[in-house]
Amino acid sequence: MLELPESYTISKQIEQVLKGKIISCIEIMHTPHKFAFFQGDMDKYPDYLEGQAIVGATYHGGMIEIDTEDSMIVFADGAYPKYYEDKRKFPKKHQMAIYFDDETAVFVSIQMYGFISIFPKGKCTEEYYISSSGKASPLAEEFTLDYFISLYPSGGKKLSAKEFLATKQRIPGLGNGVLQDILWDAGIDPRFDMRQATEADFEALYTSVKKMLKKMCECGGRDTEKDLFGNKGGYITQLSKNSLYEPCMKCGHEISKANYMGGTVYFCECCQKR
Repeated sequence: MLELPESYTISKQIEQVLKGKIISCIEIMHTPHKFAFFQGDMDKYPDYLEGQAIVGATYHGGMIEIDTEDSMIVFADGAYPKYYEDKRKFPKKHQMAIYFDDETAVFVSIQMYGFISIFPKGKCTEEYYISSSGKASPLAEEFTLDYFISLYPSGGKKLSAKEFLATKQRIPGLGNGVLQDILWDAGIDPRFDMRQATEADFEALYTSVKKMLKKMCECGGRDTEKDLFGNKGGYITQLSKNSLYEPCMKCGHEISKANYMGGTVYFCECCQKR
Protein backbone atom coordinates (compact mmCIF):
# COMPACT_ATOMS: atom_id res chain seq x y z
CA MET A 1 0.00 0.00 0.00
CA LEU A 2 1.14 3.54 -0.69
CA GLU A 3 2.66 5.13 2.39
CA LEU A 4 4.84 8.19 2.71
CA PRO A 5 8.14 6.68 1.45
CA GLU A 6 6.45 5.43 -1.73
CA SER A 7 4.37 8.55 -2.43
CA TYR A 8 7.50 10.67 -1.91
CA THR A 9 9.61 8.48 -4.20
CA ILE A 10 7.05 8.07 -6.97
CA SER A 11 6.12 11.77 -7.03
CA LYS A 12 9.80 12.65 -7.50
CA GLN A 13 10.11 10.11 -10.31
CA ILE A 14 7.01 11.53 -12.01
CA GLU A 15 8.57 15.00 -11.82
CA GLN A 16 11.71 13.69 -13.49
CA VAL A 17 10.16 11.46 -16.16
CA LEU A 18 6.62 12.63 -16.98
CA LYS A 19 6.85 16.41 -16.71
CA GLY A 20 6.04 17.99 -20.07
CA LYS A 21 4.40 14.90 -21.55
CA ILE A 22 1.02 15.44 -23.26
CA ILE A 23 -1.87 13.13 -22.36
CA SER A 24 -3.39 11.80 -25.59
CA CYS A 25 -6.15 9.73 -24.01
CA ILE A 26 -7.15 7.88 -20.85
CA GLU A 27 -8.93 4.60 -20.16
CA ILE A 28 -10.84 3.68 -17.00
CA MET A 29 -11.69 0.20 -15.71
CA HIS A 30 -10.34 -1.76 -18.67
CA THR A 31 -10.25 -4.61 -16.15
CA PRO A 32 -13.16 -4.49 -13.65
CA HIS A 33 -12.15 -4.38 -9.99
CA LYS A 34 -14.78 -4.09 -7.26
CA PHE A 35 -12.36 -2.34 -4.92
CA ALA A 36 -11.23 0.31 -7.39
CA PHE A 37 -12.90 3.53 -6.28
CA PHE A 38 -13.07 6.54 -8.59
CA GLN A 39 -13.81 9.98 -7.19
CA GLY A 40 -14.96 13.08 -9.04
CA ASP A 41 -17.17 13.21 -12.15
CA MET A 42 -16.03 10.18 -14.18
CA ASP A 43 -17.90 11.37 -17.27
CA LYS A 44 -15.65 14.43 -17.33
CA TYR A 45 -12.35 12.59 -16.83
CA PRO A 46 -11.43 12.76 -20.55
CA ASP A 47 -12.31 16.47 -20.70
CA TYR A 48 -10.17 17.12 -17.63
CA LEU A 49 -7.08 15.28 -18.89
CA GLU A 50 -6.91 14.64 -22.63
CA GLY A 51 -4.67 17.15 -24.41
CA GLN A 52 -3.23 18.34 -21.10
CA ALA A 53 0.49 18.47 -20.27
CA ILE A 54 1.94 17.08 -17.04
CA VAL A 55 3.33 20.09 -15.15
CA GLY A 56 4.40 18.48 -11.89
CA ALA A 57 3.76 16.08 -9.04
CA THR A 58 3.84 16.09 -5.26
CA TYR A 59 2.93 13.91 -2.29
CA HIS A 60 0.48 14.38 0.57
CA GLY A 61 1.13 11.76 3.22
CA GLY A 62 0.57 8.48 1.39
CA MET A 63 -1.13 10.14 -1.59
CA ILE A 64 0.43 10.95 -4.98
CA GLU A 65 -0.81 14.05 -6.79
CA ILE A 66 -0.09 14.58 -10.50
CA ASP A 67 -0.88 18.04 -11.84
CA THR A 68 -1.68 18.93 -15.42
CA GLU A 69 -2.20 22.47 -16.68
CA ASP A 70 -5.81 22.58 -15.44
CA SER A 71 -6.48 19.34 -13.58
CA MET A 72 -5.18 17.00 -10.90
CA ILE A 73 -4.95 13.22 -10.51
CA VAL A 74 -4.61 11.67 -7.05
CA PHE A 75 -3.68 8.07 -6.27
CA ALA A 76 -4.17 6.61 -2.78
CA ASP A 77 -3.87 3.31 -0.89
CA GLY A 78 -3.40 0.46 -3.40
CA ALA A 79 -3.59 2.56 -6.59
CA TYR A 80 -0.04 2.10 -7.88
CA PRO A 81 1.07 3.87 -11.07
CA LYS A 82 3.70 2.21 -13.26
CA TYR A 83 5.44 3.80 -16.24
CA TYR A 84 6.07 1.99 -19.55
CA GLU A 85 8.20 3.24 -22.44
CA ASP A 86 7.76 0.19 -24.68
CA LYS A 87 4.17 -0.30 -25.84
CA ARG A 88 4.92 -3.95 -26.53
CA LYS A 89 5.11 -4.38 -22.74
CA PHE A 90 1.87 -2.59 -21.92
CA PRO A 91 -0.09 -4.73 -19.41
CA LYS A 92 -3.31 -6.41 -20.52
CA LYS A 93 -4.99 -5.89 -17.15
CA HIS A 94 -5.31 -2.50 -15.47
CA GLN A 95 -7.81 -0.20 -13.80
CA MET A 96 -6.56 3.03 -15.40
CA ALA A 97 -4.32 3.90 -18.31
CA ILE A 98 -2.85 7.31 -19.15
CA TYR A 99 -1.48 7.35 -22.70
CA PHE A 100 0.94 10.05 -23.85
CA ASP A 101 1.50 11.41 -27.36
CA ASP A 102 5.02 9.96 -27.47
CA GLU A 103 3.56 6.41 -27.21
CA THR A 104 4.59 5.94 -23.58
CA ALA A 105 2.00 5.35 -20.86
CA VAL A 106 1.27 5.01 -17.17
CA PHE A 107 -0.92 2.13 -16.02
CA VAL A 108 -2.56 1.84 -12.62
CA SER A 109 -3.32 -1.54 -11.11
CA ILE A 110 -5.18 -1.76 -7.82
CA GLN A 111 -3.60 -3.81 -5.05
CA MET A 112 -6.32 -4.92 -2.60
CA TYR A 113 -8.19 -1.60 -2.79
CA GLY A 114 -7.37 1.85 -4.05
CA PHE A 115 -8.71 5.31 -4.80
CA ILE A 116 -8.26 7.40 -7.94
CA SER A 117 -9.49 11.00 -7.89
CA ILE A 118 -9.58 13.38 -10.85
CA PHE A 119 -10.70 16.97 -10.38
CA PRO A 120 -10.07 20.43 -11.78
CA LYS A 121 -6.84 21.67 -10.19
CA GLY A 122 -7.38 22.83 -6.61
CA LYS A 123 -10.98 21.62 -6.57
CA CYS A 124 -10.61 18.20 -4.94
CA THR A 125 -13.33 17.89 -2.29
CA GLU A 126 -12.39 14.49 -0.88
CA GLU A 127 -11.92 14.63 2.90
CA TYR A 128 -8.97 12.23 2.88
CA TYR A 129 -7.08 14.46 0.45
CA ILE A 130 -7.96 17.65 2.34
CA SER A 131 -6.86 16.10 5.63
CA SER A 132 -3.58 14.79 4.21
CA SER A 133 -2.63 17.99 2.41
CA GLY A 134 -3.46 20.18 5.40
CA LYS A 135 -1.20 18.55 8.00
CA ALA A 136 2.52 18.85 8.66
CA SER A 137 4.69 16.22 7.02
CA PRO A 138 7.19 14.34 9.22
CA LEU A 139 9.79 15.37 6.63
CA ALA A 140 9.12 19.08 7.23
CA GLU A 141 10.62 21.42 9.85
CA GLU A 142 7.19 22.29 11.23
CA PHE A 143 6.80 18.70 12.40
CA THR A 144 8.27 19.49 15.81
CA LEU A 145 8.24 17.55 19.07
CA ASP A 146 5.57 19.90 20.43
CA TYR A 147 3.44 19.34 17.34
CA PHE A 148 3.89 15.57 17.64
CA ILE A 149 2.84 15.55 21.30
CA SER A 150 -0.19 17.70 20.45
CA LEU A 151 -1.46 14.88 18.23
CA TYR A 152 -2.03 12.71 21.28
CA PRO A 153 -5.69 13.04 22.31
CA SER A 154 -6.50 14.20 25.81
CA GLY A 155 -9.08 12.58 28.05
CA GLY A 156 -7.34 9.46 29.31
CA LYS A 157 -8.77 7.05 26.72
CA LYS A 158 -6.69 3.92 26.20
CA LEU A 159 -4.63 4.25 23.03
CA SER A 160 -1.98 1.82 21.86
CA ALA A 161 1.21 2.94 20.15
CA LYS A 162 -0.09 1.64 16.81
CA GLU A 163 -3.43 3.39 17.25
CA PHE A 164 -1.73 6.66 18.13
CA LEU A 165 0.66 6.68 15.18
CA ALA A 166 -1.30 4.99 12.42
CA THR A 167 -5.00 5.87 12.77
CA LYS A 168 -7.29 8.91 12.43
CA GLN A 169 -4.92 10.48 9.88
CA ARG A 170 -2.89 11.96 12.73
CA ILE A 171 0.24 11.52 10.64
CA PRO A 172 -0.79 11.11 6.98
CA GLY A 173 1.33 8.53 5.18
CA LEU A 174 2.28 6.68 8.35
CA GLY A 175 0.43 3.39 8.10
CA ASN A 176 0.78 -0.16 9.35
CA GLY A 177 3.69 -0.80 6.97
CA VAL A 178 6.19 1.86 8.02
CA LEU A 179 4.90 1.68 11.59
CA GLN A 180 6.74 -1.58 12.25
CA ASP A 181 10.29 -0.26 11.86
CA ILE A 182 9.49 3.04 13.56
CA LEU A 183 8.32 1.27 16.72
CA TRP A 184 11.20 -1.20 16.55
CA ASP A 185 13.68 1.67 16.35
CA ALA A 186 11.95 3.44 19.26
CA GLY A 187 11.90 0.25 21.36
CA ILE A 188 8.13 0.29 21.81
CA ASP A 189 5.69 -2.55 21.11
CA PRO A 190 2.73 -1.77 18.79
CA ARG A 191 0.34 -2.80 21.59
CA PHE A 192 1.96 -0.60 24.25
CA ASP A 193 -0.62 1.41 26.24
CA MET A 194 0.28 5.05 25.60
CA ARG A 195 -1.26 6.06 28.93
CA GLN A 196 1.91 4.63 30.45
CA ALA A 197 4.21 6.59 28.13
CA THR A 198 6.83 8.80 29.72
CA GLU A 199 8.25 11.99 28.29
CA ALA A 200 11.23 9.93 27.15
CA ASP A 201 8.87 7.53 25.30
CA PHE A 202 7.29 10.40 23.38
CA GLU A 203 10.72 11.78 22.50
CA ALA A 204 11.87 8.34 21.33
CA LEU A 205 8.78 7.92 19.18
CA TYR A 206 9.14 11.40 17.69
CA THR A 207 12.82 10.86 16.89
CA SER A 208 12.10 7.51 15.25
CA VAL A 209 9.21 8.86 13.17
CA LYS A 210 11.42 11.61 11.76
CA LYS A 211 14.54 9.48 11.34
CA MET A 212 13.03 6.32 9.88
CA LEU A 213 10.71 8.03 7.41
CA LYS A 214 13.57 10.22 6.20
CA LYS A 215 15.76 7.15 5.75
CA MET A 216 13.04 5.24 3.88
CA CYS A 217 12.51 8.17 1.52
CA GLU A 218 16.22 8.66 0.91
CA CYS A 219 16.48 4.96 -0.03
CA GLY A 220 13.68 5.19 -2.59
CA GLY A 221 11.00 3.47 -0.53
CA ARG A 222 10.78 0.11 1.19
CA ASP A 223 11.90 -3.23 -0.25
CA THR A 224 8.36 -4.54 0.28
CA GLU A 225 6.91 -1.99 -2.19
CA LYS A 226 7.66 -0.82 -5.76
CA ASP A 227 8.37 2.50 -7.45
CA LEU A 228 7.14 4.08 -10.72
CA PHE A 229 9.27 1.66 -12.77
CA GLY A 230 8.23 -1.46 -10.86
CA ASN A 231 11.50 -1.68 -8.91
CA LYS A 232 11.63 -2.51 -5.22
CA GLY A 233 12.67 0.25 -2.85
CA GLY A 234 16.19 0.32 -1.44
CA TYR A 235 15.25 0.47 2.23
CA ILE A 236 15.58 -2.98 3.82
CA THR A 237 12.71 -3.44 6.24
CA GLN A 238 13.69 -4.74 9.65
CA LEU A 239 10.19 -5.88 10.61
CA SER A 240 7.94 -7.25 7.86
CA LYS A 241 6.86 -10.55 6.37
CA ASN A 242 10.40 -10.78 5.00
CA SER A 243 11.96 -10.85 8.47
CA LEU A 244 9.45 -13.03 10.32
CA TYR A 245 11.22 -15.64 12.49
CA GLU A 246 14.57 -14.14 11.54
CA PRO A 247 16.88 -12.84 14.32
CA CYS A 248 16.38 -9.25 15.46
CA MET A 249 19.21 -7.04 14.17
CA LYS A 250 19.57 -5.49 17.63
CA CYS A 251 19.51 -8.45 20.00
CA GLY A 252 19.27 -11.64 17.93
CA HIS A 253 15.89 -12.68 19.35
CA GLU A 254 13.43 -14.18 16.85
CA ILE A 255 11.01 -11.70 15.26
CA SER A 256 7.36 -12.45 16.10
CA LYS A 257 4.01 -11.43 14.67
CA ALA A 258 0.45 -11.04 15.91
CA ASN A 259 -2.93 -10.02 14.56
CA TYR A 260 -3.82 -6.65 16.03
CA MET A 261 -6.35 -3.96 15.14
CA GLY A 262 -7.31 -5.56 11.87
CA GLY A 263 -3.77 -6.09 10.63
CA THR A 264 -0.51 -7.91 11.27
CA VAL A 265 2.11 -6.42 13.56
CA TYR A 266 5.73 -7.55 13.78
CA PHE A 267 7.88 -7.03 16.85
CA CYS A 268 10.83 -8.17 18.93
CA GLU A 269 9.70 -9.29 22.37
CA CYS A 270 13.09 -8.43 23.86
CA CYS A 271 13.72 -4.98 22.34
CA GLN A 272 10.26 -3.43 22.38
CA LYS A 273 8.53 -2.32 25.57
CA ARG A 274 5.06 -3.80 26.00
